[in-house]
Amino acid sequence: MVLVVVLLGGLFALPNIFDQDPSMEISAQRDAVIDQTTESRVQEALEKVGITVKGIGQKQNGKLLVRFRSSEDQLKAIDLVAAELGENYTPALTLAPDLPDWLVGLGAEPMYLGLDLRGGIHVLIDVDMDAAIEQAAERYSGDIRTLLREKKLRYTRISREKDQVVVKFNNAEKRDQASDLIGNEFRSLNLESSDEADAFLVIVSLSPAERQEVQRFALQQNITTLRNRVNALGIAEPLIQQQGVRRIVVQLPGAQDPAKLKEILGATATLEYRLADTEHSVEDAVNGRVPPGSNLYRERDGQPVLLKKRVIVTGNQIVDASSGLDQQTGQPAVFVSLDGVGAKRMRRMTNENVGKPMAVVFIENRTTTRMVDGKPVKVKKRVEEVISIATIREPFGRRFQTTGLDTTEEARDLALLLRAGALAAPIEIVEERTIGPSLGQDSIDQGFKSVVIGLVLVMIFMAVYYRVFGLVADMALAMNLVLIVAILSMLQATLTLPGIAGIVLTVGMAVDANVLIFQRIREELANGNSPQSSIQAGYEKAFSTIIDANITTLIAAVVLFSFGTGPIKGFAVTLAIGICTSMFTAIIGTRAVINMIYGRKRVKALAI
Repeated sequence: MVLVVVLLGGLFALPNIFDQDPSMEISAQRDAVIDQTTESRVQEALEKVGITVKGIGQKQNGKLLVRFRSSEDQLKAIDLVAAELGENYTPALTLAPDLPDWLVGLGAEPMYLGLDLRGGIHVLIDVDMDAAIEQAAERYSGDIRTLLREKKLRYTRISREKDQVVVKFNNAEKRDQASDLIGNEFRSLNLESSDEADAFLVIVSLSPAERQEVQRFALQQNITTLRNRVNALGIAEPLIQQQGVRRIVVQLPGAQDPAKLKEILGATATLEYRLADTEHSVEDAVNGRVPPGSNLYRERDGQPVLLKKRVIVTGNQIVDASSGLDQQTGQPAVFVSLDGVGAKRMRRMTNENVGKPMAVVFIENRTTTRMVDGKPVKVKKRVEEVISIATIREPFGRRFQTTGLDTTEEARDLALLLRAGALAAPIEIVEERTIGPSLGQDSIDQGFKSVVIGLVLVMIFMAVYYRVFGLVADMALAMNLVLIVAILSMLQATLTLPGIAGIVLTVGMAVDANVLIFQRIREELANGNSPQSSIQAGYEKAFSTIIDANITTLIAAVVLFSFGTGPIKGFAVTLAIGICTSMFTAIIGTRAVINMIYGRKRVKALAI
């Protein structure tokens, strides 16, 4: 078992010693495909401008990988390729290891390098939670207005004051009736009655739990929206995650264009629900005879669709969207919730158009790259795509479901688009840093040097102090380092500077178990026990102490990973992996080697 683990560990750690080429990964979008023609187009476009390609070929995941000899060629090529292939292909900057074919066939890959090692752009974004609360209050204001009108309960005026909704009535009786009605309909709101000189008021405010839920939803929706927008940048391995209760960290390894990042983050996107025009011919509209009152759209597969000009509701009126299964048919479905105004419009429109198809149109302002006079030029373009068409089975209003989707994955994607069409709350970039790749290489070199120095010093101490047993511990320590790298590579984890610190700490801690075992063996020998029994007693009696010490450290690593942010998580991951591998190498690995040296032999003394 030890031999198999050592061989597998060495095999999967091996890719990390190979150089990495500046590369570009091209993926196809929508109905586009990556084939030999795509490969030839890319190669010819690069050769025309004198960019030499080190290698080009399709990967197992269907993407096209282009290798370059320098970072300069890589940066020049991405705009050229984007202009050549068009918006249905997304080129992404990345680093590709120059691995032999047999390693590639085994699926062995090196670790990813984090922003602090590879270079790129770091942006810290603050989400305006006050605006999110006010937007929620505005939605409830419309819902309350709709509710009172439906129940024919007359009011004087409804106004919003920051995060509160104030409803005025002429008499206390109507005020009390409205208070009961609003309280039964919206149980997550706090209600307070108040009297003025000539008016009776109901003051509606969000409960603490509802405020927290609104803030949580705004943050998560903004993260989803930003992730979708960052994907348009064509950056491999982006990191977008929550920091604290109102901030978002965006890290783009390899990116060096902060202006483009700001442009993408500030882009606008929305959704529109429209009725399909079934009265006129789509073929006539394609030939230029678009009927008045309708517009010609296209689905994502290029199929033309004729839709009514009148918009039923927009993405700004969508409160929530989630994917699931239709309870009657078991087919994939998307469940959508609208605000008060949107619900009223949807109810009226669907009541009049049962049995007719309704479409969801996704609208986004995109920036594409085109070649003008031999130079890449960025052009803004408005894209309108039909992402779903479903038949109205029965009238609905506030909450409804969209069916007709092929797979659950498509349903999840549609729910994501519905929720991420626009930002839930305004954002502000509070910190921006552009990190050069030279800094990353310096960090890698210094981190590697620190690991080597720490490893060598510990190995020298163990060899001098514990002699043969110390050399065995040194072997275990070296193998422990190999196993850490192998597991990080197998998990495709991202290595950062704190992660290197975790590895260095693990190197120092990994021999703790052997020190306890060897000291216990020395005590047994001093008590007059035989060498064989001393070895067995040393491993058995020190085991419980070793387990206790490592479990407490592992708990600390789990807590760091659970509550920490990006850099802390990187440290916790390498620390936790190092604890597990050191337990294996220090106890099982060294015991196997000691048994090979001293097992079944008559020895009078131990070199310890």
